[in-house]
Amino acid sequence: MLTAATVTRVVAAALDEDAPWGDLTSTTLLPADATATADLVARENGVFSGGEVFTAAFALTDPSLVVDVHVGDGDEFRPGDVLASVTGSARSILTAERIALNFTQRMSGIATLTAAYVRAVEGTGVRIADTRKTTPGLRAFERHAVISGGGRNHRFSLSDAVMAKDNHLAVLQRAGGDLAGRLRDAFAHLPHTTHIVVEVDRLDQIPAVLDGGAHTVLLDNFSLDDLRAGVSLIGDRAQVEASGGVSLDTVAAIAATGVDVISVGALTHSARALDLGLDVRID
Repeated sequence: MLTAATVTRVVAAALDEDAPWGDLTSTTLLPADATATADLVARENGVFSGGEVFTAAFALTDPSLVVDVHVGDGDEFRPGDVLASVTGSARSILTAERIALNFTQRMSGIATLTAAYVRAVEGTGVRIADTRKTTPGLRAFERHAVISGGGRNHRFSLSDAVMAKDNHLAVLQRAGGDLAGRLRDAFAHLPHTTHIVVEVDRLDQIPAVLDGGAHTVLLDNFSLDDLRAGVSLIGDRAQVEASGGVSLDTVAAIAATGVDVISVGALTHSARALDLGLDVRID
């Protein structure tokens, strides 16, 4: 969840990184009493995300600045649309400009890419989810952007759910014994509310994982035929998640196999920043 405290902490750190001793250019060139109005303008189609973050960049730089965000997170926009406006000290506006744009461009890029994936599976009932493949320190921002684009969040951190992946299973199986029994033993003392996800990369692993108590079986890098076979084998005993090899070209076919969730690392690790500009009005 993107909280006000997280926004303040991360944006303040970014502003400090960008102007540790102030904005030398603005203080040199611009009169202290100069005022301006600047508009956040879209240069391309997209889905907006980051209104609260955009506002915070200016408010933390200069609380006297007036910021009006004209669209909501999740709203679509077209080239030329004015998404927000800022009025006040010209020095302050230009000091905060790059940080405000960096966050908003990045978050809107993620929201836009997510929306494309969501549209591709529309009508199937399949959820498009993100992963932990996020920029360190910016996870809350990037995962908020996924929500803006109509996607869903996976576990936020390692502390939120059990997710046994191939390396976990390799270490577990090295000790010998049957996988189902070892999984049951490992999960025996968890709170009953803890969700358990186990990843498999072969069909023959599924029965043991189900017997071991998985709530979700993650089918990793399965072919379409194997995804269909996995869905049939699992039935209603667990939720079925597909991951690996997912792109806009493949996601609809993956959804058609009957899985419940498709997790897509590309939503956060491969989204490009959208082209948004902050234009000072010349009256």
